[in-house]
Amino acid sequence: MKVTMRLFSIAKDLAGFDAREIELPEGARAADVFVVLNAVSTSFEDWRPSLMLAVNREYVSSEHPLKNGDEVAVIPPVSGG
Repeated sequence: MKVTMRLFSIAKDLAGFDAREIELPEGARAADVFVVLNAVSTSFEDWRPSLMLAVNREYVSSEHPLKNGDEVAVIPPVSGG
């Protein structure tokens, strides 16, 4: 299945891109995007506990099932003031 992965802030900096269509196997979960990201930069392992995932603009758990055409956003910690 194909999903669109969108990256923000430090995630975008680590990967060197902000969006990419990726191929994942049927039955993939939201956290499976980290397999792709770890292949791009092993630094994602250090950041993974702090990164949130959203599918189609809704925050989800790492176990959220994906469907063909979904958009998966990788969102770093956000602070306000």
